[in-house]
Amino acid sequence: MQDHQAVLMAISEYCKGVFSGEVDRLRTVFHPRAALFAEIRGEAYYKPLDEYLNVVAHRKSPEALGESFLMKPISVEVTHNMAFAKVHCPMLGFNYYDYLSLVRQEGRWIIVNKLFTDVPLAPAAHA
Repeated sequence: MQDHQAVLMAISEYCKGVFSGEVDRLRTVFHPRAALFAEIRGEAYYKPLDEYLNVVAHRKSPEALGESFLMKPISVEVTHNMAFAKVHCPMLGFNYYDYLSLVRQEGRWIIVNKLFTDVPLAPAAHA
């Protein structure tokens, strides 16, 4: 259970960094050679960590735009020194689902890979 809590703490730092746009905070939870892959609105997306962090640094953060913090982990699996997490990250007009692969290195859990996609919201039913 201790590993599960440590992974959740790393995910919390990740979510706070994405929401606030704090690149330095994000650097502490990502491996320097992490890769990010996605499909966003039907388009393939790939960035190494430094390119991704540059995007984060040069956009208005959800926090700066006055958005509510709605990010939350949905599931976490830990096997020895590896972990996998599914995280819901609605922000900036997107309904993101992130799949994070983490490893424990030198006693710390860090993200080595991020897969994410924007899932369209179902239209509201009219009564």
